[in-house]
Amino acid sequence: MGDPIVLVPGLLCTEALYAPQIVAFADRPILVADNRSDDGIDKIADRLLKSAPDRFSIVGLSMGGYIAMEVVRKAPERVGKLALLNTSARADTEEQKKRRNVLIKLARQKDFAKIPELFFPGFVHERNEGNAQLKAVVDEMALATGPEAFIRQQTANGSRIDSRPYLAEIECPTLVLSGDGDRLIPPELSVEMHRQISGSTLEMVENCGHLSTLEEPEKVTAKLRDFLNRS
Repeated sequence: MGDPIVLVPGLLCTEALYAPQIVAFADRPILVADNRSDDGIDKIADRLLKSAPDRFSIVGLSMGGYIAMEVVRKAPERVGKLALLNTSARADTEEQKKRRNVLIKLARQKDFAKIPELFFPGFVHERNEGNAQLKAVVDEMALATGPEAFIRQQTANGSRIDSRPYLAEIECPTLVLSGDGDRLIPPELSVEMHRQISGSTLEMVENCGHLSTLEEPEKVTAKLRDFLNRS
């Protein structure tokens, strides 16, 4: 058995994002981080570190990746392995910040039900736009997140730092993974991280979008298992 695993969900996502992986890694202690209670990436990382084991591997998807990178900056000695899925090391552009503010306004105006409808096409590969099962999972995760937590998440994401200057400092084994059809965070941003993290492994999942753990669970789980079990 390897280190315990800390799974960090993305925006509008809950532990259901990692349901296939939680089953697959049932032989290890698993903690799903709270990404809903704080309005800053640094605050979320602090909360995670208070509840996490002394030593752990961390897996973060999208917003979860922003948090995982912050955790490694704050406590590199505690992280055995790092997996960055469908994420980016860049800070928001001004245009992205404006878009987040529009979505925050929608949530505050009691139009939260529109939010998962707006996000779903970007969350999945184009071939999965009509996938009712995936849509139901996204809707359920959004409902469980709720408008207040969504606003905190968007505030945290919009104020995050540019992590690229710190990537060269990452010393633990690192997996960078993306879907080749990720329309929310383009795969070239994963390539960018891979090039700056010494010794990292890059994996590109075919016919897969942003929610890779749900869209291609067998492929992603196999890549995670190979990485996390590697000595």
